[in-house]
Amino acid sequence: MSEYLLQMKNISKTFPGVKALDNVELEIKKGEVHALIGENGAGKSTLIKILAGVYTSDPGAKFFFEGKEAEISKPLDATMKGISIIYQDLSLFPNLSVAENIYIGRDSHKKPWTKVNWNQIKKIATKALKELDMDIDPSTPVEQLSIAQQQMVEIARALAFDSKLIVMDEPTSSLSAGEVEKLYNVIDKLKKQGISIIFISHKLKELFTVSDRFTVLRDGKFVGSYDAQDMTEPKLIQLMVGRNVTYEKNQATVEVGETIFKVNQLSKEGNFKDISFELRKGEVLGITGLVGSGRTELAQAIFGVNNPDSGSIELYGKQLSIRHSAAAVKEGVAYIPEARQTQGLVLEQSVINNISLPIITKLKNKFRLTDRKQEVKLAEEYVKTLDIRPALPHLDAGNLSGGNQQKIVIAKWLSTKPKVIIFDEPTNGIDIGAKTEIHKLMRKLANEGIGVIMISSELPEILAVSDRILVMRHGRIAGELNVAEATQENIMHYALQGKDSGKAPSFVAETNQMSQGV
Repeated sequence: MSEYLLQMKNISKTFPGVKALDNVELEIKKGEVHALIGENGAGKSTLIKILAGVYTSDPGAKFFFEGKEAEISKPLDATMKGISIIYQDLSLFPNLSVAENIYIGRDSHKKPWTKVNWNQIKKIATKALKELDMDIDPSTPVEQLSIAQQQMVEIARALAFDSKLIVMDEPTSSLSAGEVEKLYNVIDKLKKQGISIIFISHKLKELFTVSDRFTVLRDGKFVGSYDAQDMTEPKLIQLMVGRNVTYEKNQATVEVGETIFKVNQLSKEGNFKDISFELRKGEVLGITGLVGSGRTELAQAIFGVNNPDSGSIELYGKQLSIRHSAAAVKEGVAYIPEARQTQGLVLEQSVINNISLPIITKLKNKFRLTDRKQEVKLAEEYVKTLDIRPALPHLDAGNLSGGNQQKIVIAKWLSTKPKVIIFDEPTNGIDIGAKTEIHKLMRKLANEGIGVIMISSELPEILAVSDRILVMRHGRIAGELNVAEATQENIMHYALQGKDSGKAPSFVAETNQMSQGV
């Protein structure tokens, strides 16, 4: 009997103008946690969509499940075999209850007029939640749950389907350290039950924490599979990108100049209070803090998404009145949101349409119609400048990798010619190679005189890119540090204890909610 639950061989996938996968293989043992890794654009998402039956592979592919040759040509094929996919962008129905979300899809083979057995739905959901030690009322609407709880509902749904293989795509991207620890415990429990897990993440430390083996993809090709015990982080990065990559120090190389942007006593009840800071020409201002410290709410208030209750904002000495995001764009303020797929992009639209979206009214010809040639030219320039791959501007944004999607969002807002640009978790869920590119881009923008604010919970990133660091705690600025004096320890001191709280504590990674690595 085969030791492998799943074997995928000779997997290739060609899209118009690009070969996303070229003769890739993947073998998953029974009851193991298997990390699937590679840079953005390496082919991980395409491979998983083929496994899920969303994409059909090119001719010549072979699938074996539980030792027998199998066919996976549509999502139902995968579901019936016990394969469940938990995507980074959760696929729950927010207006339906927890029980309905767990059960949905089980009756897909039944006739449309089959009567719904609500008692059975509740019973199945309760059993699945109990297996995960989740104390949640099955009748609760999903929209009332935290992201971590929604993640667990996705896992509960996989258990309710008696899944033998669960794919987790960036499962910790929106979780605090405590929630991540709970997820690790769930993974360990699933593994002991003999369930196999494919774990996709760009956080190398957590890959080494949970994984038994690694499969590495690069540029759509299979590099190899390796036992975790034989692997190190530098070696893994080398295999992923074909070169050694680390967080490079990327501080100001030009003299920091005049104050160009100023926030004065900005407050919004329940979010942040009395926030004041200045941003100077040529610098990158980093803002960090624990989950819930008010960082994103502050950025959204500056951009006009949520209006502050009091305070003022100045740009080059002029007081701004920003009551909505259109006014922010008009004044020269841009905001790159953390949730690129739901807030930054229209995934069903092309790269061209996404990049031109905020300035579409400026691309009109004399007949008041969009000048398509000008629109395409704009997109092609940014595709080249930001090295967006594949270099196919007509491709829908949803077909690109996370790192390349992030570049589209950046291009979209650069097209507005901003004077100040706020990056909110700019490298969340993307690989270290793409992170380095975005870090260099932020520095380039700052050197060109654009005001750059970077919000990040990754301390190595904050220390590598920022010239000055603001630490937020409970909606207030708890500390300000120059990069020369900043360390992970004193940043965490302010984030955990605030101002004037005595000697900084010893830094213990397990007790905080901020990321320490790539």
